[in-house]
Amino acid sequence: MIRKIIHIDEEKCDGCGACVNACHEGAISLVNGKAKLMHEHYCDGLGDCLPACHTGAITFEEREAPAYDEAAVLAAKAARESRPHTGCPGAAMRQMRHEKPAVSEPGEMESQLTNWPVQIKLAPVSAPYFDGASLLVAADCSAFTYAAFHSRLLAGRVCLIGCPKLDGVDYAEKLTEIIRQNDIRSLTIVRMEVPCCGGLEMAAKNALQASGKFIPWQVVTVNIDGTLQQSR
Repeated sequence: MIRKIIHIDEEKCDGCGACVNACHEGAISLVNGKAKLMHEHYCDGLGDCLPACHTGAITFEEREAPAYDEAAVLAAKAARESRPHTGCPGAAMRQMRHEKPAVSEPGEMESQLTNWPVQIKLAPVSAPYFDGASLLVAADCSAFTYAAFHSRLLAGRVCLIGCPKLDGVDYAEKLTEIIRQNDIRSLTIVRMEVPCCGGLEMAAKNALQASGKFIPWQVVTVNIDGTLQQSR
């Protein structure tokens, strides 16, 4: 039958997951960091997901699609509620405030991570934790290589991580929108000394320039042996 149904533009989707939560019928899921209409017969065509999408990736279209099946929606909902939540953590924004544990192991350090998700590809463009934030854009290897990453680099900052070589993408467009749409107070780029990390540094610099904002920034380079090269 020809009917009204949603269409998701994957080019515009930033994988924030807001539409997944807004769709009460469970028709949408995140697949490889992008929203996708997984069950056409779950979509009622009312568009509760449209206002939740801040990138404008979701629109209506009229096309051949199976009829809305309310019975199937209710059955799927009952099945979901009967089992533990196993959804991708990347679909939901979280802001953490840590309190020191009452009992800790000798030498144990408290995590300084305050935002989730941290992967650039999964991070929302706009989130409450970006307001007034000092933004840390870090190569994912740096946290494993530099022992004092949490205490000296992450503390007091909102963190986004990535690896341009493994992801095979240019993060500049995503970072540009994060800087442009939020009150970012400073930018710290943490990269490894290896050449491929230059892609992360260049993307962050290009994003800052493209945003049209003038905020303090610095680059910290971590050597493979776990020492810091310099800040500039």
